[in-house]
Amino acid sequence: MAGLTSSKLILLDSLLQETKGGNLCTMAAVTSGIVRRVLALRPQSLSLSPASVRMISSTSLPAKVRIVEVGPRDGLQNEKVVVPTSVKVEFISRLASAGLTHVEATSFVSPKWVPQMSDHKEVMSAIITLPYPSVSYPVLVPNIKGLQAAVECGAKEVAIFGAASESFSKKNINCSIEESLKRFEPVLASAKESGVKVRGYVSCVVGCPYEGRIEPKEVARVAKIMYEMGCYEISLGDTIGVGTPGTIRAMLEEVVKVVPMDQLAVHCHDTYGQALANILTALQMGISVVDSSTAGLGGCPYAKGASGNVSTEDVVYMLHGMGIQTGTSLEKLVEAGKFISSHLNRDTMSRVGRALQAKAA
Repeated sequence: MAGLTSSKLILLDSLLQETKGGNLCTMAAVTSGIVRRVLALRPQSLSLSPASVRMISSTSLPAKVRIVEVGPRDGLQNEKVVVPTSVKVEFISRLASAGLTHVEATSFVSPKWVPQMSDHKEVMSAIITLPYPSVSYPVLVPNIKGLQAAVECGAKEVAIFGAASESFSKKNINCSIEESLKRFEPVLASAKESGVKVRGYVSCVVGCPYEGRIEPKEVARVAKIMYEMGCYEISLGDTIGVGTPGTIRAMLEEVVKVVPMDQLAVHCHDTYGQALANILTALQMGISVVDSSTAGLGGCPYAKGASGNVSTEDVVYMLHGMGIQTGTSLEKLVEAGKFISSHLNRDTMSRVGRALQAKAA
């Protein structure tokens, strides 16, 4: 400690006190700030090598993050421009080629409710022949009828979707939360018999367009029921993008009490520009699975004003910049985003995509 003044020692001690008595989540959240301020105290006097600083600042982050790409389904479902089946299949193929291991392909819902997904059978029959055997192509199913149709088309993984908001549940799937959970029971049972994995979505985990703030305990309750039914993973969705690091942390603190951390994912929309900050907060708390949408596609037909999902390109750029592995090629993701955006007659909504395209021009 030679070279440190008494005033600096006092400041260092006060910084370290920030983590005393706190839980692991709080400690992780302040670690990076402490490291930055300790560096100002002449780190060479503390015998802190650059490698040591990197180790301290990254101890709360996962070494690898699995990206669940939702662009072809959640991204396109609300688009008014009808996307041809061939374009959807090519988009999915490009995403798989970019190294993504989970690409949500389509939705087996009624064409009456989501016309964009009316070609689900054709999409499935095409993508199961793609040369990426290690890639999973989950599809959304609303009920047992949807599951049966998906399985007939060769689906190996499906997703069910509930909500932590009573009003949103009624608007989105035309039934109460409890009714939706009862509806899922035969889906989980049948999927298990067929050897099909089931992922669960919980919408409106921090806010609802109809009810406002959502209690974290209600999110935890719904997530726990879906997990105990047999969902291998629960994706927690900030459907209208109102979350902040504070509300995301509070929500996760409740959910991890009843669902294991390694079986949770986050699904953030970027309506208020908070998505990356929210994802980073989740990573610091132990989450290692992130949903995102190439080109920032998305929205929700039952959540007015909800902008697109956080873009996969932006998430990957951030993760790679922190030394976190994703197994993906950022360049190929940008190209995939450019491809689908051109068919929607607009520029990509990914900031990273726009920046890299401008740089290459």
